[in-house]
Amino acid sequence: MASEQPDLGTQQSTELPSLTNPSGSSPDQAKAESRLPGRWWSRLSKPQRENLQILAIALVLAVILRLFIAEPRYIPSDSMVPTLEIGDRLVVEKVSYYLRSPQTGDIVVFDPPLQLQEFGYAPDKAFIKRIIGTPGDVVQIQTGCVYLNGHPLVEPYVAEPPAYDMPAVRVPAQQYFVMGDNRNNSNDSHVWGFLPRENIIGRAVFRFFPLNRLGPLKTEDNALFLR
Repeated sequence: MASEQPDLGTQQSTELPSLTNPSGSSPDQAKAESRLPGRWWSRLSKPQRENLQILAIALVLAVILRLFIAEPRYIPSDSMVPTLEIGDRLVVEKVSYYLRSPQTGDIVVFDPPLQLQEFGYAPDKAFIKRIIGTPGDVVQIQTGCVYLNGHPLVEPYVAEPPAYDMPAVRVPAQQYFVMGDNRNNSNDSHVWGFLPRENIIGRAVFRFFPLNRLGPLKTEDNALFLR
């Protein structure tokens, strides 16, 4: 009785498992797709997305606030002593000058005009001074006194009277005559000329550091009094 032998002439074919993902793309393609814009966002949890949205809104508001509303500044020199001292931190507001022109007595922060840039100051190195003359005013410095439109000024905020003279000058349109309260140690309009309106960044209104001198820079403290 002959024994049955397996048929060696034929073999059953076995299918190998597919190496592609269900979508039909390769693993490298799937990794690349996961990096496409929007994919990472959809993989975040709802709290993570909400936190990122809050952070983005806060950054946008901070930029808008700094560009159009107010910004912090610090005092790097003694040109405004005794009103402001080295290291003082100030809030500089920008809103009021959308509504009105800068006025005599305002303490303003500004970008250096071309005259100062020619002296080697960087265009982004901000200065801070007090406005003495507005467009059309005549300013003169003589025998230790500043004259505005022919009238001597009483200035209780200055460190000391100016130890120099300056002939009378008329402030041109859209420009300002500015001086430091530390009159004999200030690089201001009596040295380099008039300040263009477009260079003014804003008005210093509040000192938030040091804490023992925290408070607003009051308008009455900045007022100029005619004799």
